[in-house]
Amino acid sequence: MEPRDHHFVAGGLLVHNCSEYMFLDDTACNLASLNLMKLRNEAGELDVPAYKKAIETTILAQEIIVDNAAYPTQRIADNSHNFRPLGLGYANIGALLMSRGLAYDSDAGRDYAGAITAVLTGQAYVESARIAAVMGSFNGYEKNREPFLRIIKKHGSHVAKIDSAHVPLDLYNAARECWDQAYDLGAKNGIRNAQATVIAPTGTIAFMMDCDTTGIEPDIALIKYKKLVGGGMLKIVNQTVPKALKRLGYSEQQVKEIMEYVDENETIEGAPHLRDQHMPVFDCAFRPLRGSRSIQYMGHVKMMGAVQPFISGAISKTVNVPSDVTVDEITEAYLQSWRLGLKAVAIYRDGCKRSQPLSTSKDQTRVKVEAAPGVGVTVEGQPRAVRRRLPDERRAITHKFSIAGHDGYVTVGMYEDSQPGEIFLVMAKEGSVVSGLMDCFATAVSMALQYGVPLQVLVDKFSHVRFEPSGFTNNPEIPIAKSIVDYIFRWLASKFLAKDQQRAIGVHVKEEGTTPAADPGARAVGPVPISLVSGPTATSRVVTTGPSTTTPGPRGATPGNPGPGSVGAAGSDPSRSMFAFRPDEDAPPCPDCGSIMVRNGACYKCLNCGATSGCS
Repeated sequence: MEPRDHHFVAGGLLVHNCSEYMFLDDTACNLASLNLMKLRNEAGELDVPAYKKAIETTILAQEIIVDNAAYPTQRIADNSHNFRPLGLGYANIGALLMSRGLAYDSDAGRDYAGAITAVLTGQAYVESARIAAVMGSFNGYEKNREPFLRIIKKHGSHVAKIDSAHVPLDLYNAARECWDQAYDLGAKNGIRNAQATVIAPTGTIAFMMDCDTTGIEPDIALIKYKKLVGGGMLKIVNQTVPKALKRLGYSEQQVKEIMEYVDENETIEGAPHLRDQHMPVFDCAFRPLRGSRSIQYMGHVKMMGAVQPFISGAISKTVNVPSDVTVDEITEAYLQSWRLGLKAVAIYRDGCKRSQPLSTSKDQTRVKVEAAPGVGVTVEGQPRAVRRRLPDERRAITHKFSIAGHDGYVTVGMYEDSQPGEIFLVMAKEGSVVSGLMDCFATAVSMALQYGVPLQVLVDKFSHVRFEPSGFTNNPEIPIAKSIVDYIFRWLASKFLAKDQQRAIGVHVKEEGTTPAADPGARAVGPVPISLVSGPTATSRVVTTGPSTTTPGPRGATPGNPGPGSVGAAGSDPSRSMFAFRPDEDAPPCPDCGSIMVRNGACYKCLNCGATSGCS
């Protein structure tokens, strides 16, 4: 902001960080807003006496709050008491213009908004001067008396630039008179408040005030959807359209039919009876999903330029631009804002954020995602993963497992093509920590699967991860698990990956032509059941593959007796050698050096440092 346009040229910084609040540093923004639609008379026009009275009452209330409010720091408290800045504004002006049959992006609409704003600030300073006659001026007034009164006169001079043909006579006269009165009373009594008005966004309070539009904004859409913080969508329907249609001369029956069309199609474009010359009245900030019209982005800038001369502070407003806007158009918007004397401007390109609070359709995002598959497009920049959600009803399999006596259940939900899309893990008889960690881990894996991470990548990453509990399982395909995570991913591989991929990670693949195991709940891993090797040192189970008929066995072997130290014909077939138990498969890490220990009788020893698990 340039010094000639600022109320305070005697000291302090001239620009503040907040968009509508550009006052001195370390002061409080004491804000309030009026719902303009609540100040209309029976004829649908702004009730000027009621409007002026509402301004006076609110300014008085805000002035009282200055001395009764709590402030976060002593410096903010001191500056707020010394300068007593206020920030009265309004909301619902977009609905007010529509209700009068005025297009937001029109000269008539801008002149009407300018006159309303002129009365807002002019009458606020009149009330502030009246309070000063009783309570005295703010502490810095005498130091800033000359520039302050000069800016008051400069505010009032801009009323002459308003085309009176576009404004009701009582409103135009009130705009001229209040600024003359503010200057005279200010010169006589002083001014109680260093700042009187700003235009705040009112993004939340506007809906509490029953407004159709926020701050100085037009409506974003006639039917819009607000994304709620806790989830879900809130449908918001514009209540001003029937008033505007009646103002434009449509009959009750025509209004009814037009509104039925709007409710069904979520746009007024193409509605029955609606004349083309009235279409701009219903233009909104965003183009509707089933329409093509919206307010041109320069219309937002021009509206701000029409009301800025009458505001003490600045305007917090979004300049909505389409998603295909060019760099040159953005540049021109900023340059035009500077030419019009705006103190703040914020440009928002539609769709530039991943999530926005208001949209023109609750299914907008879903439509874009469903249209994506099968469409050949060129994507610029970094690719983004798209989540593939499972249907509400899907097939699933549940598997019970046991690792060294620790029981658990894994459930896999599948897509229509039988590929896994989610997993759930439940550990029985485990503490809340283990159960909670497994649940969170399963959720993370599910999200990875749904965002397109191949199962093979996850299996390669998490197979053979070693930590307790580990040990023997009741699954012949995975007889020993190094950890719960190791078991889960090797089991997933056994269900959803090819056999060569299963073999690569140590799954005992069932060969074709084998017979089922005796236990219907178990799966066979060879042509004959598992047998035990007898002998004083045999402490582990060994899988046999039956008598060999094609390959000679060791010396002394017979068809019924494979011979000492033999595992049948496993040695003759590399793929079958995986069925033999490896003595180090369940070995724990060394507690001293971390190396994998090897079995030493009934215990384990470390070949690296010599430590044992308890045996000498």
